[in-house]
Amino acid sequence: MSPDLIPDGIVILDFGGQYCHLIARRIREMKVYSEILPSEVSVDEVRELGKTMRVRGVILSGSPSSVNAKNSLRLDERILELGVPVLGLCYGHQLLAQMNKGDVRKGEFKEYGGRTAYIDRAENILEGMEMEEPVWMSHGDTVYSLPKCFQILAHTDSAPVAAFSDPEKGIYGLQWHPEVKHTIHGDRVLNNFVFGICKCQQNWYPADAVEEGIKAVKAQVGGGKAVIALSGGVDSSVAAAIVGKALGDRIMAVHVDHGLMRMEESSQVKEAMERIGVNVKVVDAKDRFMMRLRGVTDPEEKRKIIGEEFIRVFEKEARLFGAEYLVQGTIYPDRIESGTTRHADTIKTHHNVGGLPLHMDFKGVVEPLRDLYKDEVRALGTKMGLPRELVWRQPFPGPGLAVRMVGEVTEEKLDALRKADVIVTEEVEKSELASTSWQYFAILTDTKSTGVKGDERAYGWTVAVRIVESVDAMTANFSKAPWEILERISNRITNSLPQVTRVVYDITNKPPSTIEWE
Repeated sequence: MSPDLIPDGIVILDFGGQYCHLIARRIREMKVYSEILPSEVSVDEVRELGKTMRVRGVILSGSPSSVNAKNSLRLDERILELGVPVLGLCYGHQLLAQMNKGDVRKGEFKEYGGRTAYIDRAENILEGMEMEEPVWMSHGDTVYSLPKCFQILAHTDSAPVAAFSDPEKGIYGLQWHPEVKHTIHGDRVLNNFVFGICKCQQNWYPADAVEEGIKAVKAQVGGGKAVIALSGGVDSSVAAAIVGKALGDRIMAVHVDHGLMRMEESSQVKEAMERIGVNVKVVDAKDRFMMRLRGVTDPEEKRKIIGEEFIRVFEKEARLFGAEYLVQGTIYPDRIESGTTRHADTIKTHHNVGGLPLHMDFKGVVEPLRDLYKDEVRALGTKMGLPRELVWRQPFPGPGLAVRMVGEVTEEKLDALRKADVIVTEEVEKSELASTSWQYFAILTDTKSTGVKGDERAYGWTVAVRIVESVDAMTANFSKAPWEILERISNRITNSLPQVTRVVYDITNKPPSTIEWE
């Protein structure tokens, strides 16, 4: 990368905290680059990032662990000697205090959820804060004291040291989570660190990643050929556009119709991509997928079977085309949820990440979007001139309707689910709700209940309706959809699908749920 193009950036060390990705998101929203690395990286690995970013600061994330536990996660102490400011959040706050001979032990009271932080000194990291601040806490250990060289900036009713600083050493600590929206002035704290303390410049824009992506693809594939797994969603479409610019006629787009698509989806994908000049080969693989899924009810097993079958189809097509590389539209949230960082839990296996088989007949997997969030991918797509209907197409999971159907996948259930999904989509898209919704779809549950149809007893499936609002799919809120829209959806589904007797609405946010049901 040219030195003139290297952006300022913040390194985030991941100790396994559930909000680690939110720290990265908040910083990127400031037009400053951020990169998440495992907590145990060496100082040399951090320095190595100098090839792609100017490291202006380091943030230590939270963790479900205790700093006093045996084999607790530690930090390469030489990172504190890099000459850049270091901010510890929650576990990171406790770890920095402990490393500097502070008193850190199990708290007399655990603090979870909303709390009030009393600001003792509204300076440096807490500049501009009110005397009492609503903050979000999630900790069991507490910092009780620090050496005199440290300034105690804030406390709570249960934590004597809720924030501290040592500007000379460039060390700062916060017991609360400024990255969570429940901390009212969390963005102000992060701004103080990123701009006031680290002196970052706003010189990173996700749309600038196009040229770097093209260069990276050329470097990886060289003079070889590649096939791209094309679902027709924004991720694979943008990946196809980038790789197409890099490889020209040495790329072939393959869309696998696994029989788990929405109504008429495969033909719509082919038509949309050909309008932007991407030739697509549609492979009908319904029979092989349905055979492998017969009798399977566990959602993780379904995902892994689908992931493996995708690869086997792509391997076959790659041999016919003479390609050695597979291109995928994997994005950052896919990798996070699949537990690809060393201390993160696997929330669910994405078929294009954790669902990949161990042995693949490819020289390499190319993922030009692997470090970007969904909204950043859309910015790239817009810059590259992709049609709006592709850029803003509603996200659809790679395993398709298999993960919107609880239990075994059958043709009968697929038929019912497709028809219910069309009804949900039509009703949402003819209302203003479509402009505020991230995803909207139907789920066929494995619950049956008694109903009445035509004055006769009926016993049929329950369909759940899911409508959510989000920016990047890492967090989401259920939509407070107007009752009249939900009523129309319910009436249409129960009247047109004899095998469905009940419709329910999902009012769960993410977290604690995921957007998809499986």
